[in-house]
Amino acid sequence: GVGGAFQYGLQVSIINSPAEYIKSFIHETWLKRYGSSPSEEMISLMWSFIVSIYSIGGLLGSLSAGYLSVRFGRKKAMLFTNIPALLSATLMGLSRLCGSFEMIIAGRLFSGVCGGLALNIHLMYAGECAPRKLRGLIALTASTATAIGKFVGFALGLREVLGVDALWPILMAANAPPALVQLLTLPFFPDSPRYLLIDKKDKEGCI
Repeated sequence: GVGGAFQYGLQVSIINSPAEYIKSFIHETWLKRYGSSPSEEMISLMWSFIVSIYSIGGLLGSLSAGYLSVRFGRKKAMLFTNIPALLSATLMGLSRLCGSFEMIIAGRLFSGVCGGLALNIHLMYAGECAPRKLRGLIALTASTATAIGKFVGFALGLREVLGVDALWPILMAANAPPALVQLLTLPFFPDSPRYLLIDKKDKEGCI
């Protein structure tokens, strides 16, 4: 759940707190780059891109989840979701240093891909690995992880934590730690028995 549905919940909630700071950053960057202040409509348009492109990334990730989970297996596919997560964290975390609001847009796209992949493969992997008696309970952990992700996103966005002008790039890169946790721990987990039996024809491995 840490690298699955949690990532989705975190990215959905984390974007609300730094809204005004990112709009100011877009204004400052535009002024330095072009020598003139952007209109309010242009700033709103760029901000809309930053918010909404997450959904486009999520669509791309969701469409790829089925193929990746069959081609590489549930566990390897879950590990793959950390690549766009870490890439998005790097882009958004360094956006202010590089003076590029386009990096935030690209970072949000990659974080959407991560969310779309992670949410779908998490449900598949957890459900297939769970014992029959616990299957319903284990499947519900996706909803729990999403809720915890949203809570952590809101908590990190508080002014007492990372919700200030100087720290918003770190806030935007907050999806890196859960991705690293999953990257370090998931290789020790077993693969899905269903995948081993049906897709790999490995009956011994499944048992």
